[in-house]
Amino acid sequence: MHTHIIPEIMPNWTEKFGYGDFIYLQHHKEGVAKMMKGNQFFREIKANCWDPQIRIEEYKQFHTQVQVVCTIPVMFSYWAKPGDGHDLSRFLNDHMAALVETYPKNYIGLATIPMQDTDLAIEELERCKQLGFPGIQIGSNINNENLSEDRFYPIFEACEALDMAVMVHPWNMMGMDSMAKYWLPWLVGMPAETSRAICSIIFSGIMEKLPTLRFNFVHASGSFLATIGRIEHGFRCRPDLVAIDNDVNPRNYIGKFWVDCITHDKKMLEYILETQGSDKVTLGSDYPFPLGDLEIGKFIEEMNLPMEVVENIFCNSTLEWLKLEKKDYIDA
Repeated sequence: MHTHIIPEIMPNWTEKFGYGDFIYLQHHKEGVAKMMKGNQFFREIKANCWDPQIRIEEYKQFHTQVQVVCTIPVMFSYWAKPGDGHDLSRFLNDHMAALVETYPKNYIGLATIPMQDTDLAIEELERCKQLGFPGIQIGSNINNENLSEDRFYPIFEACEALDMAVMVHPWNMMGMDSMAKYWLPWLVGMPAETSRAICSIIFSGIMEKLPTLRFNFVHASGSFLATIGRIEHGFRCRPDLVAIDNDVNPRNYIGKFWVDCITHDKKMLEYILETQGSDKVTLGSDYPFPLGDLEIGKFIEEMNLPMEVVENIFCNSTLEWLKLEKKDYIDA
């Protein structure tokens, strides 16, 4: 339920809009492309980042049929002018809707919306509901604003009303400028970003006000579940700073949202399963990027977990989160 995809062919948005460091692809050799951020090289990716048939064949190696796909977070472009961000979102969502229509037994899409503008975000959310998307992916912050800001609440309200699930992915990581050495934004900033998002949503009372809104926080909640003791202690010892908008203990929300299983550590996954319950742990991989768990499900199969737990991680929890039926993905 946590994989990323990008269209093979995209406009050069920087040239089209006349500003910014938008992502586009330079296909400089067979099956390989440079992701360019404006005029600067960002990273190199392979065809499994855009070719649906290659992805299906690679997934077969791990006995996996269905991929939930969403855009690469750097494509969010929340810094763009609202209208331009809206155009970019529509382009990405139309590509993903066509992919799902072509491969209905293999792909489920999560939409992206221009979170920098509340009205346009809701407009695109409503359109994506009509296109059949079961949910959206958003960033852990919006131009360094926490998800608890009042202007984002109507978007979450609309998600609940439309029965759209929300996957929160870290991006625009803290420390990009101050601790770039040793890849620390990805190793330290990403887990912290996800905890930042969860704490913002809990402490602002969003989960109290919108109890049926279904969140999934990737990378096994980042550092949130690993530091829940400290978070709870802070809530108890400084309620004047922490409990100003919601007086419910943050520990009470564990098991009321979903997380994926990407821990890279069996002991940590055991802790996540014990803390969350397997019905709230979904199969993530971050495919096709190297920091992900690209041997999909392999270490879970090696943990001697009860079959019910394995089935929850591999299938049932994601179906519940997205409100989908298993029968719809089984060939007659």
